[in-house]
Amino acid sequence: MTIIHPLDSLLEGLFPEAKEGGQKLIEAARRFYTVGPFEPAVQIKNNQLIVEINIARIEQQKGRYDKVLALCERGEFTQAKKDVEILIREAPQVSEYHRIYGQILSEEGDREGAINALIDALRWNPKNEFALLMMGNIFTTYRDDLETALKYYDEVLKIKPDDYLALNNIGANLMQHGKNKEAYAYFQRAVSINSEFPNAHYALALTAHRQGDNGAAFAGALVALQKNKQKGELYSNSFHLAIDAAGELVKNPVAKTLVETYGGELAEKYGKSIQVMEDASIPTAAKIEFAENYGRDHHLVKYKPGYPAVEHLVMHELVHLELAEQARAEENQQLYTAGQQHKNSFFFSLEKEAIRMRKQGVPEKNIAGYLNALFEGINRQIFNAPVDLFIEDILFNRYPELKPFQFLSLLSLLREGIEVVTKPEIVENMPIGILSKSKIFNLVNALHFKNLFDVDLIAQHKATRAESDQANALYA
Repeated sequence: MTIIHPLDSLLEGLFPEAKEGGQKLIEAARRFYTVGPFEPAVQIKNNQLIVEINIARIEQQKGRYDKVLALCERGEFTQAKKDVEILIREAPQVSEYHRIYGQILSEEGDREGAINALIDALRWNPKNEFALLMMGNIFTTYRDDLETALKYYDEVLKIKPDDYLALNNIGANLMQHGKNKEAYAYFQRAVSINSEFPNAHYALALTAHRQGDNGAAFAGALVALQKNKQKGELYSNSFHLAIDAAGELVKNPVAKTLVETYGGELAEKYGKSIQVMEDASIPTAAKIEFAENYGRDHHLVKYKPGYPAVEHLVMHELVHLELAEQARAEENQQLYTAGQQHKNSFFFSLEKEAIRMRKQGVPEKNIAGYLNALFEGINRQIFNAPVDLFIEDILFNRYPELKPFQFLSLLSLLREGIEVVTKPEIVENMPIGILSKSKIFNLVNALHFKNLFDVDLIAQHKATRAESDQANALYA
């Protein structure tokens, strides 16, 4: 079959490359009229684009070529090898036959044979990008010859300079074999072409992590999470990389310095010193005891040992102090309190729960202690849930160097909350109304964590539709 196009304005509508003419038009026509491995003969002659397609060969060999590909996909390389050898004898000018043959030999462990077959593929078509890519991979993986590998990789990119997938694949192969510095450059080029491609962002973060740049690794992992709309393996890998990088970053004393500096500023501004101490007996991860409430001449921040990145917990409590002092200065301070009448009402609403526990032989003292713990716990959530969102925003935006500490700390608190509202032995024994309300407040925190760090832990709460709707309404 011969197809003839006059070099006129109609052809420019069919192939925009016709405006530039010459080799670009020929390459565009060749790409379009290629069928599988069968490339047409294309030339410009007598002011015409002439395309010659060997229909007979396509009809004769296309099905057999597809069979070879199917055999390779199933790992049946012995039969695929025999079949492709026949195709090569019949049509040695088809570059892709040699490329497939080279791939089979490589799978069989015959690297030298694979290189020779790929050379034949490139002799017939020096722009066979898959053959070029395979050559680069072989020289990287089995020859440890980076210089030669890069020559082949660069040829791939000359053919498709904007192919971010090829850039990412080349970078991945280099990184896999310890060439992190070289890989980083390819991933950067991939991101510059397609900034929405999460794989390249993750790869950039991973190479940074391997080179000891945990700041770039953490930031890059968060970008990968942000760009990734799927919750598959890549998302999971990005999440765990963020955790690993943050874990390294929190070893830095920068947050201790922040605590000292911020605490000093508040003490100087508001006239009372601030002390920080461990206290394993407190019911929450951290708390602040205001001087005037405890008859002291200083404020006291307490944190429970065992939590990661406790500097974030301390900074959080210090912002509580700052906001309270601001409200006091504006004479707008409010006191949140629950009196005995509220507690009595709460206990009355759970009378059935108390009866159930009595039937199980639970002592009255333990019942009272349990109900009181529920009362205090749900009140803490009611009071803290709204203001904590503002505090985390303040920390996130004001102290960028605190982000890895904030990330690990909030993640730990969320996981703790998820366990409380989903662990079977807790769920079975907690009053359903309290469980539901607590879960809603936890969901609000999960929504905010997703907003800050693009990590979605919402589904892990196993919430009902009504609980999710309520949490979203509160957060909106």
